Amino acid sequence: LIRDNISAPECVRGFLLDGFPRTIVQAQKLDEMLHADKVKLDAAIEFAIDDSLLVRRVTGRLIHKASGRTYHEEFHPPKVAGKDDVTGEPLIRRADDNEKTLVERLRQYHESTSPLVDYYKKQGIHTRVEGNQPKEKVWADVQAVFNRCIGARRG
Repeated sequence: LIRDNISAPECVRGFLLDGFPRTIVQAQKLDEMLHADKVKLDAAIEFAIDDSLLVRRVTGRLIHKASGRTYHEEFHPPKVAGKDDVTGEPLIRRADDNEKTLVERLRQYHESTSPLVDYYKKQGIHTRVEGNQPKEKVWADVQAVFNRCIGARRG
């Protein structure tokens, strides 16, 4: 699936993999596939955030199902608690946006995915972006990584 997608015309200038790979084995298989296609990863971005803040962010999410609009009880609350700002319809919380599920997912992340940091550091392509910053700063940091990669390709 990845090979098919990254060979598509819209990926000629580059591509972004979000949430993949998640394990060292997946990373190694990805490297093998890319090497066979004479493609290499330019960067691996780690969004670093304290587990307790991540729990607050995820468990506070609210969604207007019909439109996909999102809110947050603490960081971006609706004008009327529990109601969509546009329609006034009730907001929902995803079933897996609960602390128990998230704590288990974080445990799995630290066990399986965290080792990827060292894997990509050894390749010289790891960049840590602090996810607890304002979204404008996070985006600016990500854009700086993209610009660095574009510059390296041109240079």
